[in-house]
Amino acid sequence: MRVKMIVAYDGTNYKGWQVQPNGITIEEVLNKNLSNLLGEQIVVSGASRTDSGVHSLGNIAVFDTNTRMPADKIAFALNQRLPEDIVVQGSCEVEDGWHPRYQNSRKTYEYRILNRTFRMPTRRLDTYFYHYPLDVEKMKKAASYLEGEHDFKSFCAIGAQVKTTVRTIYACDVEKEGDIITIRVTGNGFLYNMVRIIAGTLVQVGGGAIKPEAVKGILAKKDRSAAGPTAPAHGLTMMGIEFENVE
Repeated sequence: MRVKMIVAYDGTNYKGWQVQPNGITIEEVLNKNLSNLLGEQIVVSGASRTDSGVHSLGNIAVFDTNTRMPADKIAFALNQRLPEDIVVQGSCEVEDGWHPRYQNSRKTYEYRILNRTFRMPTRRLDTYFYHYPLDVEKMKKAASYLEGEHDFKSFCAIGAQVKTTVRTIYACDVEKEGDIITIRVTGNGFLYNMVRIIAGTLVQVGGGAIKPEAVKGILAKKDRSAAGPTAPAHGLTMMGIEFENVE
């Protein structure tokens, strides 16, 4: 049977999702513990290959197994074996051909900025500390220009292997609560480092280096050098994925 899992993790201690030769990854830990649990070689496949240091509240993984264990019980059994910074939020059986990467879906990411004079040690792992004042209203205006279908080549890391850099952003919101500025982006898919480049660009807008209206020109140039820097990975969290047809 094919099993779908919702996986949450703190990415601080991992070299991202996908198996790498240079360090431990989320995928590697899941493969090892599932294989030991089910007594067969298990290879999981994820919906989003998050980068080193990026967190998730709802990445989706699928794998095939011959086990007799009910699919919904696998999450409970697997969590007994996983380290405390990876927790499966649920598991269920799906159709044999179902794969999260080939479904019509909406992915949501949040990038969090700690905007205050001094660092806060309890938020060091999940926010990007930025001590210069940021104008949230300007950031909101700039973010609005990113909504809709656009060629996001300016917001894609150089060298990324993709068929097209056109993506649709359904919503790009900027909110501030206390000292935390949250950039929340929902789209039908994201390019390599896209949300982190959006965040880096919006930080420059908030700091006054770029005018909000300039974002339209950055999109039009289709040139990575036109956009702002890539914001650090640890401020990014994948919030979840909504599918049009789950089963």
